Amino acid sequence: MSDQPAGSVRQQRPTVAMIGVGVMGEAVLAGLLRDGWTPEQVRPVVRRPEHARQLRERHGVQCVDLAVAVESEVVVVATKPAAILGVLDELAPTLRRDAVVASLAAGVTIGAMAARLPPGVAVVRVMPNTPSVVGAGMSVLSAGPTTTEAQFDLVDEVMSAVGSTMRIPEGLQNAATAVSGSGPAYLFYVVDAMAEAGVLLGLTRVMARELAIQTLLGSATLLVQSGRHPVELREQVSSPGGTTVAALRVLDDRGVRAAFLAAMEACRDRAVELGRPADQEAAAAVGNRST
Repeated sequence: MSDQPAGSVRQQRPTVAMIGVGVMGEAVLAGLLRDGWTPEQVRPVVRRPEHARQLRERHGVQCVDLAVAVESEVVVVATKPAAILGVLDELAPTLRRDAVVASLAAGVTIGAMAARLPPGVAVVRVMPNTPSVVGAGMSVLSAGPTTTEAQFDLVDEVMSAVGSTMRIPEGLQNAATAVSGSGPAYLFYVVDAMAEAGVLLGLTRVMARELAIQTLLGSATLLVQSGRHPVELREQVSSPGGTTVAALRVLDDRGVRAAFLAAMEACRDRAVELGRPADQEAAAAVGNRST
């Protein structure tokens, strides 16, 4: 633990601009404030005055215009994938050259982003997930070729404010999207299916929902705290000839494992599709500069 007083540590925190403050952007903003950033060190940029008022009331932050945001050390772009290139075009002329730009847009590659920014500007591609809203997210980070270790650490520090982080090569980003980025939706789907089945078996809807949610929460906690492989924990529940084995046999017969694989392949492929227009625009821009 550092011997420095809390105030001195806080002053060393980087300034962070938030371009686009939807669900994920607001989750990061709130996480930074919980984690010790001051409202002055977090600089949200939004288009609607009503949205700016809501953020001020909820979090005590003042929204800024782009001219102030580009002075930040870390610029987090949390817009939809279709909007990110336009945002980068707006940022590029005045962005400080030692800044690091972190994108939360699914599928958009580092190369596509770098092509819209001045040469050498650091880029980090990030895929968070929605449990970030409650500080229990999983964010997967990939650094661009000009990103220094110190800049990568800054982005890691920012995303750590909303949960765990993992650094991976960019080539694995779309696979990670299929596992953790979209993963919460699969689990919510399973919980809903379990709860509906409980109702069909005679439980009240409230009972079935509570049982399914607590079972998911408890099982995840057991996985984390025990450190044991999921197969080993599953076998502990599966007594020979018992109820759990009967249920698992049906899941196998119905191809649930294969369905998960097919679903996650579809997710990965869709992430590639989302990034393709940006890659094509980037390639065209590079071609125009070289002719």
